[in-house]
Amino acid sequence: MDDFVHVLTDNWDIIGPHFWETIKLFLIAAVGSVVLGTLLAAMRVSPVPALRGFGSSYVLLLRNTPLTLVFALQVFALPKLGVTFDFTTGACVALTAYTSAFVCEALRSGINTVPVGQAEAARALGMTFTQVLTNVVLPQAFRTVVPPLVSVLNAMLKNTTVAAGFSVAEAGAITFYLSERGENQIYGLLWITIGFLILVVPLVTLQRMLERRWKVAR
Repeated sequence: MDDFVHVLTDNWDIIGPHFWETIKLFLIAAVGSVVLGTLLAAMRVSPVPALRGFGSSYVLLLRNTPLTLVFALQVFALPKLGVTFDFTTGACVALTAYTSAFVCEALRSGINTVPVGQAEAARALGMTFTQVLTNVVLPQAFRTVVPPLVSVLNAMLKNTTVAAGFSVAEAGAITFYLSERGENQIYGLLWITIGFLILVVPLVTLQRMLERRWKVAR
């Protein structure tokens, strides 16, 4: 047991900063994914065929592309086009681009639960498509998709470990440094697991809180 605890205390200079980098990656990519995913969902239900086509193509492509490949394209392909990012920013871009496709589909399922009559009534009052979407449809859609949306963000939190393979110093890279110091790898992996559990608990708590509050509101 003492050896297990010492792996944490003796290597906090590695474990702490790397988990902090994971938290930053998650927060930035989560905001970006929700914003981009909302825009994509709006495109997918847009009356403009070109926007619907773009949204559908984006979601189809990204949902069926491995995240590792998205990272590889960001690291190796974009610089060929003159677009470069530092490692952390590039990881945020890759995570946002990938996760937004899943956010879009979760949100679109919520949009489909809103009664058509409400949108028709709003249009009868003279509201534009954008006004109907932002004032009538999306507020209700977000309430219905809290569980799947949180599940998507949970998955993204764990997906941040892919960034370790592309030179980002986050939690997924901790074992490499512990190995160099000759530490017990099993203990190191257990501490990483505990760290991710600690990060996931607030998300689950937030999900349950929002579900209770919005259930009452409905």
